[in-house]
Amino acid sequence: MKIIAVIPARYASTRFPAKLMQDLGGKTVILRTYEAAVSTQLFDDVFVVTDSDLIFEEIISNGGKAIMSIREHESGSDRIAEAVANLDVDIVVNVQGDEPFIDTEPLMKLIEIFRKDVSREVDLASLMREIKEEEVINNPNNVKVVTDQNGFALYFSRSVIPYPREKDVGVRYMQHIGIYAFRKQALLDFYSLPMKSLEASEKLEQLRYLEFGKRIKMVETTHVGIGIDTPEDLEKARLMM
Repeated sequence: MKIIAVIPARYASTRFPAKLMQDLGGKTVILRTYEAAVSTQLFDDVFVVTDSDLIFEEIISNGGKAIMSIREHESGSDRIAEAVANLDVDIVVNVQGDEPFIDTEPLMKLIEIFRKDVSREVDLASLMREIKEEEVINNPNNVKVVTDQNGFALYFSRSVIPYPREKDVGVRYMQHIGIYAFRKQALLDFYSLPMKSLEASEKLEQLRYLEFGKRIKMVETTHVGIGIDTPEDLEKARLMM
């Protein structure tokens, strides 16, 4: 089974333009992320896929591997699917370009799902963590997920799911952590399928997979990603370095 990591890297960012090219301890954020993915030793190969000549050159000039996007894309899945279409690979792990402090353990859990999936029931695997604070649960920026008894996702939403009509029934609220591992074919299928109403309403690309019958295995973790979304986040990351 050939497993690769792909790091989608857009230059533009609404909240923090050019954040991936900012300095973080003497190297750019995107180069730090690329090197961290390589150093996990979990992958047969690691690629950055980007729409930016600057990011492409940053990776290539430092001995890394990068792929230029040919088309404009609305989602990370679309960008990754285009990049891997002609690669000989079985499993593709999406690593976030603005999270240079990679935690190896949750990535290992995702990969292990596919190693054990001899009957090929899983199309995607992703992460979730329990959240308990009411403010966190109610925040629409925190995507919630509900699963069946075997850990397969039933639905993702920005709304509170399940709705707490009854308070004391033992419901656990799970936040989706947007790190994915895909079978290559699931990615290619996604790329060719249209956006439907659920995805358009919630602005959550994972709903396209569910709407077209793909099975997403959720893995519980305590991992909390350390992303760089603002200049303040970058300062915190510099202190961590």
